Amino acid sequence: MSKIKFTIEKKLPGKLGRAGTIETPHGVIKTPSFVTVGTKATVKGLTTEQIVESGAQVVLANTYHLYLQPGQKAVRQAGGLNKMMDWHGPTMTDSGGFQVFSLGAAYGKNISKFAKGEEEAAIAAPHRLKRQDDEIIKIAKIDADGVMFRSNIDGSAHYFTPEKSIEIQHDIGADIIFAFDECTSPSEPYNYQAEALDRTHRWAKRSLDHHKKNGSPCALFGIVQGGRYENLRKESAAAISAMDFDGFGIGGSFAKEDMTTAVEWVNSVLPEEKPRHLLGIGEPEDLFGAVENGCDLFDCVAPTRLGRTGTFYTKRGKINILNSKYRNNLDPVDDDCGCYTCKNFTKAYVAHLFRAEEMLGCVLGSIHNLYFINHLVMKMRQTIIDGNFSEFKESFLREYGN
Repeated sequence: MSKIKFTIEKKLPGKLGRAGTIETPHGVIKTPSFVTVGTKATVKGLTTEQIVESGAQVVLANTYHLYLQPGQKAVRQAGGLNKMMDWHGPTMTDSGGFQVFSLGAAYGKNISKFAKGEEEAAIAAPHRLKRQDDEIIKIAKIDADGVMFRSNIDGSAHYFTPEKSIEIQHDIGADIIFAFDECTSPSEPYNYQAEALDRTHRWAKRSLDHHKKNGSPCALFGIVQGGRYENLRKESAAAISAMDFDGFGIGGSFAKEDMTTAVEWVNSVLPEEKPRHLLGIGEPEDLFGAVENGCDLFDCVAPTRLGRTGTFYTKRGKINILNSKYRNNLDPVDDDCGCYTCKNFTKAYVAHLFRAEEMLGCVLGSIHNLYFINHLVMKMRQTIIDGNFSEFKESFLREYGN
């Protein structure tokens, strides 16, 4: 029996999109919903009260990083993820599978899991291990059974198997966890994508078997991969949906401009009655395609990462607050925005904070961007229910693209 309950309230006519609810042990998620990323059991610079005020319903933490610091046992002893970070709503953890990519094929390179690099894409490890000749050493190596990681903190070696990933996630204790998978680079050739896909499917079964054996209260999602290839994506969707997962994740590794097409390939195969999570997607224009094509959840570091560097979402597109034209601008960051930043401060003040390298600037940027994305997705959900999603999409993207 599933540890969560998914209910579809309204479908998008002629499309795969839907509005629904996911009932979890820590509350109900109204879908579609943006999932706020709190990598190390914290959304950088924000209190849980500020996260709630942004409209966030669910927080996702990173298995790999919590395994290294403070350690899975420390999280468990603290009462689990929710108790440790004082978050009372639903939680998720990824599997560590993205680190297969970010610490392996992508390590030390300016590439993302999309075929075209994005400003919000980032390699997970902040430090690079180098030989004396400055050659960057990949710090994740894959074999048939799992992945050897070297810690980005101290270089120590660690080996993740599907079973190990599940055990770590059980200790962390999120409401929804993910099967261990291999996220490939979109630049990998077809033969490697097929080989990695076979590994992901075998790891999915091992993850599921170990999860059931341990009788955890967490819900487990299987992950669909397959790169940029329609036949591999559909093959993966069929294989993963044939297993008894509580829901599904859709991995990246496709061309950004073809994201909505790839999502449609997958969601046309996945069973309608279970929730679907699109991993690592958060730009406004991408969210419309994800929702329209049947995704219920999506997470991304973009809102907070961009906010910390002075890039703010507005209804007319992104702005860089350090642009000279904002130095004396006494308007809020975004007209009619209800976030704490826009209700209390001007562009000029926020720009001053960034120029002065005051940490409050990063906090205000994160608050605004999270509020913007969360409320944008809330509006998408409401327009699905009201029957005017297409009109809202067209209107928003027309103004946002100016």
